[in-house]
Amino acid sequence: MMTQFQKLSLFFLRISLGWMFLYAGITKILNPEWSAAGYLKGAKTFAGFYQWLTQPEIIPFINLINEWGLTLLGISLILGVFVRLSAVLGAALMAMYYFPILQFPYPNAHAYIVDEHVIYAAALLFLAAIRAGRVWGLERWCSNLPVCSKFPWLRSLLG
Repeated sequence: MMTQFQKLSLFFLRISLGWMFLYAGITKILNPEWSAAGYLKGAKTFAGFYQWLTQPEIIPFINLINEWGLTLLGISLILGVFVRLSAVLGAALMAMYYFPILQFPYPNAHAYIVDEHVIYAAALLFLAAIRAGRVWGLERWCSNLPVCSKFPWLRSLLG
């Protein structure tokens, strides 16, 4: 059983990460000049793969995934619904952000192997593992909806 302090800490982590991802996504959506192409073209690790993603027929899809993936991840964390699914997908997105900047073992000038993307991925996986959406979120309510009774596999996505 969680103490109130644990619940409050978990809630604060979920909401603060949610806000950060929501803001990152919304600013990309609202900026018509934004594209992931510059970030991907500078890839240091798996450069061939990331260069391939910058092709004219692929980059619009990559931009859409970035913009809306971050936005929906933020909404999911803030509302506390579909946290398990969105957190796992968000951790995968953080891995995709990590590798282009990694010039092993330095992801940036101030880090050795671990940088903020690794920390965000670990925090997201933690939220998924402990069913964080059930602590002052909508997951508990959503998992009791009749649709979850008809399709029990939805509960595993919800958390």
